Amino acid sequence: MRLGLNLRYLGNLGAGADPRTSARYVQEAERLDYAVAWTAEAFSSDAVSLLGYLAAQTSRIELGTAAMQIPARSPAMTAMTATTLDILSEGRFRLGLGVSGPQVAEGWHGARFDRPLARTREYLDIVRMALRREDVVYDGAHYRLPLPDGPGKPLRLGTRPRRKDVPIYLAAVGPRNVELAGEIADGWLSVFFQPETVAEHLPLLRAGRARTGRDLTGFDVVSSMPAVVGDDVADCADRVRMYTAHYLGGMGSRKENFYNRLAARMGYPDAAQRVQELYLDGRPREAAAAIPQQFLERTCLLGPVERIADTLREHAGAGVTTLSAMIFPVDAEDGLRTLRALADALKKAGVG
Repeated sequence: MRLGLNLRYLGNLGAGADPRTSARYVQEAERLDYAVAWTAEAFSSDAVSLLGYLAAQTSRIELGTAAMQIPARSPAMTAMTATTLDILSEGRFRLGLGVSGPQVAEGWHGARFDRPLARTREYLDIVRMALRREDVVYDGAHYRLPLPDGPGKPLRLGTRPRRKDVPIYLAAVGPRNVELAGEIADGWLSVFFQPETVAEHLPLLRAGRARTGRDLTGFDVVSSMPAVVGDDVADCADRVRMYTAHYLGGMGSRKENFYNRLAARMGYPDAAQRVQELYLDGRPREAAAAIPQQFLERTCLLGPVERIADTLREHAGAGVTTLSAMIFPVDAEDGLRTLRALADALKKAGVG
């Protein structure tokens, strides 16, 4: 199992929310032999721009998007972006994609959130076609290229990609989407993964792989986990409560919140409902306080190095191949110490 680093949105509150500090973190992660650094996007900073900045200041660590939003870009634009970032990083780019959710897709991008699995399948078909520098001709239910009865003509990517097989990852939460990731992607970007639920996730990935005659060999199972190192586990957990409450309570509506449903499937239906009610009623601090301590301890890296090493062993044993940490430091130096502590924990775990 390798370590990864999930970066925060630029411009948000907190240490590491500026490009220079993000670069310091990624350079230190590279020195410590982390496998990859990921950027994200919702409706604040985008996932692409920072990677170009980081590519110029690193040489070995891989750089990925976790995840670029499918509703935000045409598949051809995504192929162009992946090609450019792979050239800038000299072959270190990983393309992570996700469908986002109905509120962001329809409220921010003006794209209908309908049949997301079928749309994702067509989207990846076109991205891969473009990366192979084929003439892009596609007649799908959601994408038609060129448009019929117009002046458009089949085009091919004008730049020669450094690689035609840029690794593609899917951020997936629901069972059908996880199975789709196994079928059409090279890796799965998970969230709130806990070893107890591996019996749900890995069979879905295997079923998806089996459709194309493959198994999980070489498939990257990525677990994204908030990480706070310290002597007191409860104090560490308090640092990630608001982040977790935002996902369980605020990332969606009362009727449609994929993360809230996930927490319910993981065995916390009543707590998930209570957190959502409090958050959407404008009481985020109470929502954060209502998150069960056990949920945080099972889905985050919390506490002293020895305890985190135990958690890493569990995740490696459950089939995770890349564990990507999102750190919550009080300042930049604390962030660097956290990265070093996580590297020490991996060594102690003996699973690197």
